[in-house]
Amino acid sequence: MKDYKLIPKITLWVLLALGVVISIMFYAGGSEGTLEVAGDFLNIPLFTNLFLVWNYILVCLVVLITLGVVCWEFVKTYKVDKKKALNSLCVVLGFIALIVLCWLIGSPDEVKIVGYEGSDNVGAMARLSDACLYLTYILTCATVVALIWGVIHTKRMK
Repeated sequence: MKDYKLIPKITLWVLLALGVVISIMFYAGGSEGTLEVAGDFLNIPLFTNLFLVWNYILVCLVVLITLGVVCWEFVKTYKVDKKKALNSLCVVLGFIALIVLCWLIGSPDEVKIVGYEGSDNVGAMARLSDACLYLTYILTCATVVALIWGVIHTKRMK
């Protein structure tokens, strides 16, 4: 049983080490050339694709692990207290509804990006970008409100 407790620690350290190495490669790994943007010349990092793929992998891991933990906790709680489990399910459904709402608010219109000639800035990708931004804004505000409420609630309880 002791060996199983080491697996998460080792995994986290390996992911951290890979993240540090890939970040160093991105920031200090040289340049593929330059891109002229509004009269300025910007360097194009050599390991941009590696850096982006690593970030996609990390985001997917976070989503999968979060969903797995939520499902596992729901099953455990449902066996003990069905009402509490259904309340937690309502929170998850509310979050899914928030994601759908952010998607619907997002605009499929073309996003003007200086120096970009591709087609990934229109349609579903533009709407996805808008949805992610809206979701980030809403969740950041919710986090600040929850922090303030937590401090007030804790002080009131004392």
